[in-house]
Formats: sequence, C-alpha cells, structure tokens
Amino acid sequence: MSVRTRFAPSPTGFLHIGGARTALYNWLYARHHGGQFILRVEDTDAERSTTESMQIILDGLEWLGLDWDEGPGVGGDRGPYNQSERVAIYDRYLSRLEEAGLVYEDEGAIRFRVPDKEFTVHDEVCGDVTTNLKAAGSRRYDAELKKEVEANPDFVIKRPNGGYIFHFVNVVDDIEMGITHVIRGEDHLSNTPKHLALFEAFGVEPPVFAHIPLNLNPSGTKMSKRDQGALIHEYRESGFLADAVNNYMALLGWSGKEDQDVFSMEELIGKFDLSGITKSNSKFDFEKCKWVNAEHLKQLSPAALLEASRPFLEKAGLPVDDDRIPAALELARDRVQLLSEIPAIIETIFVDLPTYDPSSVEKVKSREGAAEAVSALREGLEQVEDWSDDAIKAGIVAGAESLGVKMGALMFPCRVGVMGSTSGADLVPVLSLLGKEVVLRRLSGFSEML
Repeated sequence: MSVRTRFAPSPTGFLHIGGARTALYNWLYARHHGGQFILRVEDTDAERSTTESMQIILDGLEWLGLDWDEGPGVGGDRGPYNQSERVAIYDRYLSRLEEAGLVYEDEGAIRFRVPDKEFTVHDEVCGDVTTNLKAAGSRRYDAELKKEVEANPDFVIKRPNGGYIFHFVNVVDDIEMGITHVIRGEDHLSNTPKHLALFEAFGVEPPVFAHIPLNLNPSGTKMSKRDQGALIHEYRESGFLADAVNNYMALLGWSGKEDQDVFSMEELIGKFDLSGITKSNSKFDFEKCKWVNAEHLKQLSPAALLEASRPFLEKAGLPVDDDRIPAALELARDRVQLLSEIPAIIETIFVDLPTYDPSSVEKVKSREGAAEAVSALREGLEQVEDWSDDAIKAGIVAGAESLGVKMGALMFPCRVGVMGSTSGADLVPVLSLLGKEVVLRRLSGFSEML
C-alpha cells in the first residue's frame, strides 16, 4: 500500500503553527514511507474563505519546504482540490446515502441516520476509543432556556442553504483521494466516530488515524493567533530558518527516541514515524525555538549563510556585495539566534563612524588614565605593518607595555573607541576587517571625546 497523507487547511486566516505542525507530520510521514502528500483546500465556508488567506497559507508551506504531490498549482488525477469545486462529487455520494435510506430531511437540512452500534477508533497515538453515537446522543444550546439540552443524535451533513458539512465532505474527499493515513489534531478525535459511521455507510475501509497532542502556549492553554510564535509568516520576517522551524515543530509532540534536539530535514524524514508521537500535550517555548534556530545557523555553509542573511543586510542598508561581508558574517554566526540580529553585530564594520553608546563611553572616561591608554593604543597600532590578527595583537601589547599594563587594559577602550560600545563581534577580527587607516582615525576621534 502506497502511503497517501493530506493537509486540508481552511483559507480563513493565517497559517498557524498548529496547522503547520499537522502539515509537517503528514509530509514527513509520506516522505518517510515514499508516499504522496496531498494538499486540499476546505473552502466551503464562502463567507470567511479568501484568496488572500489561501495565498498566505501556500506561501508559508512553500517557505517551510513542505511541497505537495497533488493539490493547488500542482494538479493531480484526484482533483479538483478545492472543496468549493467538488459539489458534484458530494451530490453523487449523497445520492448513494439517499438510495440506501440512510439520510432524511429535517427542516430543510439533510441528516445522516446514526446507527445504534459501537464504533471503535483504532488510533495510532490515543489507542482505542469506543463510542455509540446513538447512545451518546447530542446536545445543543437552547437560547430560551439558556442551557444545553438533549438533541437529535442524527447529525446534519447538508445545511438548509445547500452547503455541505465538514464531516461529510471530509470523508468523501478522503475516499476519493485515496487517503491512507489521517494525521490531525487531537481535537478532531471526538469527530472520528461520525466519520467511521460514514465510511461504513459507503462500504469503504477507513484510513489509519493518528490524532496528535495539542500544542499549548506557555500558560497551558491552546495556542491562539495572538500568542508569540503562533503565525508562520512571522518566523520568516523575524529571521528564522525554515529548516529550524520545521525542526522545532517536529519536537512539539514527537521524539526521535534519542537524546537529540537538532535535526536536518533529511534526518527528520529518516527518523519520523507515528510511534514517536507523544501522548501528552506539548508546550510551546519560544526561547527553545530560537535556540534551535541558532544551532541551525551554526551549521550553514558560508554561501548559505550569506544567502539567508541577504534580505536582512539589504534592509539594514549594508553593502551585501562588499568583499568583507562573508568574513563579517562568520563573526556574527555564533553570536546571534536570528538572522535579523546579524546587522547590529556587523554594521560598525561598514559605516564611516560608529554610533557611540553613551554609557560605554562614560565607562571608559571613568577609568583613570583613559586618554593616555587610547593614545598608547594608537601609537602601538601605528607601528603595525602587515595588519594581520597576530600583528594587531602585538601592536596592542606594545601599547600596553609602554604604559606598564597588561594587554587587557587596552582592549576595553579599544573596543569602545573603534566599535562604539562594549557589545559586538570579537574585537581583533573587526580591527582586521576595518583596516589600519580606519582604526587609527576612529581612535583619534575617540581621543577627542575623553
């Protein structure tokens, strides 16, 4: 059996991390087993569905690298892949239920006759869940009584306005598209007995179900679009790498069974299986997500780091094609967690004058002999000829020896005088990239501030 999984978003908003994680798990499972990943669009809610939302979802999936084998923009022989274009298919399946006497009209709506029997969901994550839909009944809110009351257990599959209900079209689409595994959020587990009843009515073996645990925010409630880290497009804008976001999302409910937190996409595909999905809800940790991103940044090749950083360098007005950019990026690589943080680390290399942090300047001024230290530092560096890292260090040592102090005594005023603050990349490599003339000029200007 060839594995076929699907992700079926509703184009009514942004791509949420919960939906993206569901897409990722389905994609990984299909890729792990050499199967197909299908994207279909649940756009039957015409009032809320928009083309703008759908494009945001498509852009998010494409950025994450979760390519689909069938679906919008790709095609396939099980389409169309938008539910709004599949009404004729739904009508055909409804006719089958009508011919079998399994549905009836109720005030303009069409209800499915719930069998009086037990349905057991054999779930790969949650285990067996048995329900008798007739015995369990149904409830609805009575506006007059202002409370929930018993209701007809036969569920609606077609509204009075002619629109089909999620449960019905979901099952029909899974049948028509040959879906073998349904991997979705645990909040859908309660719907699954209804789906099993429909699969039985159509005489079709149901797919394998795997309901994944919910992803909670730090407060322990289900993540909403207002929570930090909830929306996928914000990761891209903030300077995350797509592979790092996939890596972290995979950890939100799955474990590779080893003491490992950082995975490449190839490793995730190789290791992912339903047996690794945890049974308990996950809790989102934005700091952990940033840490994972930092680990992925460290593993990028120089060329990949430059390409990933390019939009953020350009936004900051830094000269992306400057020959010193690759070396500068290496100075920033281990100091940042996000691509968006890189410009602040390296911008001092590419400006005429640094922006001096007042508190850092005051710290230098407060030191006894600060002006003499900067003067000695400048004199020591003036003697450097080849301007290599080792020669620069020797020049600083020479300046320190002229004052009878250790090298470290000059490093602080040097950093502030040349870079503008106490933070930033390693000092000596920055001096090397700036060049002798610029360093001496900055130190001279800094002397006048003391």
